[in-house]
Amino acid sequence: MNPAAPSSADALGTTAAGLEATLLAFVTELRTAGVPVSIAESLDALEVVGLVGIGDRPSFKAALAATLVKNHAHHGAFDTAFEVFFASTPFERIGDDRDELAEALAGAESAGGAGGAGDGDVDDLVEALFQALLAGDEGRVRGLARLAVTRNAGMESGRPVGGTYYIYRTLRAVEPEKIMERLLAQMREAAHEEGENLSALEERMLREEFEARLEAFREEVRSEIRRALVDDRGAEAMAKTLRKPLLEEVDFMHATSAEMKELQRAVRPLARRLAVRLQRKRMHRRRGRLDVRRTMRESLSSGGVPLDPKFRHARPHKPEIFLLCDISGSVASFARFTLQLVYAMQSQFSQVRSFVFIDDCDEVTDLFDTDDLGDALARINSEANVVWIDGHSDYGHAFARFDEQYGDSVSSKTSLIVTGDARNNYHASEAAVIADLAHRARHVYWLNPEPISYWDTGDSIVSEYGAHIDGVFEVRNLTQLERFVEALVD
Repeated sequence: MNPAAPSSADALGTTAAGLEATLLAFVTELRTAGVPVSIAESLDALEVVGLVGIGDRPSFKAALAATLVKNHAHHGAFDTAFEVFFASTPFERIGDDRDELAEALAGAESAGGAGGAGDGDVDDLVEALFQALLAGDEGRVRGLARLAVTRNAGMESGRPVGGTYYIYRTLRAVEPEKIMERLLAQMREAAHEEGENLSALEERMLREEFEARLEAFREEVRSEIRRALVDDRGAEAMAKTLRKPLLEEVDFMHATSAEMKELQRAVRPLARRLAVRLQRKRMHRRRGRLDVRRTMRESLSSGGVPLDPKFRHARPHKPEIFLLCDISGSVASFARFTLQLVYAMQSQFSQVRSFVFIDDCDEVTDLFDTDDLGDALARINSEANVVWIDGHSDYGHAFARFDEQYGDSVSSKTSLIVTGDARNNYHASEAAVIADLAHRARHVYWLNPEPISYWDTGDSIVSEYGAHIDGVFEVRNLTQLERFVEALVD
């Protein structure tokens, strides 16, 4: 095995125009995925790449990221698109060490060439991989990963099969778990020959080191399969299949458990950014409008030249917030994010009170008198008295109970925010209660986590309430929630 290493120019179309076309398609994919990239930033990326070149993968990738990515949350989308559009570039192809690799693979290739798939081929490949992992030879591990894909993935041109299937077939043949046990057994035996035994700490450290090396092998397998699929199907088609929504665009109602954890971690940094941004807006507004009379009077001392403009000082207010949140079923996760965000930026409001409901209503403000918001939210589920009869949503009864118990606290300083999908299980709406609250409050807003196209379908009666309040907003992700909170404080 001694292939001629392809040149960097061959990888991207042999000309500068080929590189420009690839970069343009790459930028287009970033925009499609939701990453904001301006024309100026695209030109900067092309200029930087011209300086860095494409021979060094880490430097090439870092140069693109530095010019095209402005938000840490967008790096995931950038990484995915990069691996697709620059999958075939020979950044990490074997160069000076290919003769050494050929010697290491001599036994693996002797049984049947690159197309063979017999047991002898697999055994020789596994043995070569074991030795490379034991020695920590990254170059050989990369080369063996490519050979493993060639031998065991069984990829067929034009076949509509996802990359996950090919990754599974490749790794199943190699069995990395068994290689891990062999590596540890080898180290135990080596220690025993020296008259020593590995301690628990030493074995754990060795396991972590070998696992890192195996993960590098798995990643190269994934990259090689991705390269082959891009060559077969095209970069645009592959990018479309791998595209994932940005974290801030993930739908609260359909987020996976992993996405939910990421969203929860993102709420506090989002709250800090919002708080700083809103504080700046308030500071800029404090000067108020120009006071023409005072300005002209002061200008008399400078011959009529208004050197020192005078302003009517604004009186910025902080709204009093009442949160009334449906915590039934799937909308409970949305209520959780709303509560977390508002409480994380309490300094922007004069007062925050929280109420939760299903078919009854209860105040949970006191549960947030803690630094552990996670504990407060957990206690809501166990301690809040929100069930009246059967625990199915009854907005009408819940609103009536809220008005009966807490309605006297709603005043012209209060901004009342209701969160929920307004699916009322065909109970009475009691919309007159909301109308009365809206008459007494400064503002009443409704945040609905369902798409607008779902409103007023089935048992949804959102328009019955929307007719009496300041606005109903579709809030299905962090971006929309951020926009609403910023508008609320304005």
